[in-house]
Amino acid sequence: MISLLTVIFFVLGLIIGSFLNVVIFRFNTKRSLGGRSACMSCMNKLSWYELIPFFSFLGLKGRCRNCQTKISIQYPLVEMLSGLIFAGIFFKFENIYNFFDFGFIITYIYYAVIFSLLLVIAVYDLRHKIIPDALSFIFGVLAFFGLFFFSSNSFPLFYPHIPTVLEFLSGIFVALPFALFWFVSSGRWMGLGDAKLALGIGWLLGLAGALSGLVLAFWFGAIIGLSLVIFRKSYGMKSEIPFGPYLAFGAFLTFVFNLNLFGF
Repeated sequence: MISLLTVIFFVLGLIIGSFLNVVIFRFNTKRSLGGRSACMSCMNKLSWYELIPFFSFLGLKGRCRNCQTKISIQYPLVEMLSGLIFAGIFFKFENIYNFFDFGFIITYIYYAVIFSLLLVIAVYDLRHKIIPDALSFIFGVLAFFGLFFFSSNSFPLFYPHIPTVLEFLSGIFVALPFALFWFVSSGRWMGLGDAKLALGIGWLLGLAGALSGLVLAFWFGAIIGLSLVIFRKSYGMKSEIPFGPYLAFGAFLTFVFNLNLFGF
């Protein structure tokens, strides 16, 4: 039963991932999020069998059926990552919540929305090297809202309550170093968007969880950044590498596996 539910949530994530791709490609453009999908090269309207998440990309061999233009690898990657996120959230809650329990439903929806938004922010930052203020604001508001209804450190995870002073300040404590890096370097070391994103992550995970996520983000960022410098000629030590994807990845791993690298 658990395996079947995991597959169901994974497939749900694939479907949501298809919509997330639309958001990523159309955000800050004049195109609406509605309407039928079309090839971005020839603008041919896509048939239903060309819109099956992940599998259509494989069936079409990564090319538009009409004009044979290569389809961005972003489409299947975002869909797959979204599927893994939805399955990972279920994996976290499967042993502590009944599938039909109201607490499970509301908790799952909340975190599915939160991490879907983080995925959009991460991929958008990777594409454009900027984190839009609107997305950071929505993420921050949702994370702050969650302080009153969810807890990352205790069971049950869903219970209305008044947050502690530390929970209120956790976002500020986590974001402050990023803001200082941005201020001191005039934006050369760190973008202000990273500080805004860290603010929401602090509220989302709590101080210990957020700091653990930041450690993972810096580790993965350093490893991948050095690898790019060594193996890709287009990258140098002064190349701009977006940090938002690493923050999102570190936050997700910390959340799913309840990581606490600091023991407090």
